[in-house]
Amino acid sequence: MPLKSLHSDEYEAFLQVLIAARKDAGITQQDLAKALGKPQSFVSKYERRERRLDVVEFVAVARAIGLEPGKTIREIEARIASRSKQGTPR
Repeated sequence: MPLKSLHSDEYEAFLQVLIAARKDAGITQQDLAKALGKPQSFVSKYERRERRLDVVEFVAVARAIGLEPGKTIREIEARIASRSKQGTPR
């Protein structure tokens, strides 16, 4: 199976969950970057779909914003499945 693009519906659902969780927690991109030991541009680039997060980075980001990674993945899967059932293009 070919690698999905940065602009796939599945990746969009993934980012929506992470961005919303960061904002809901009241954490700025700068705060998150500092917690990760990364420059602010790291957070900005994945949130603007200029780079993909790998699984190790995802786990670090999720934990830094107070999410449980496994639960977050299940939430993303549910969103994708819900879109499919509603006839929304994947």
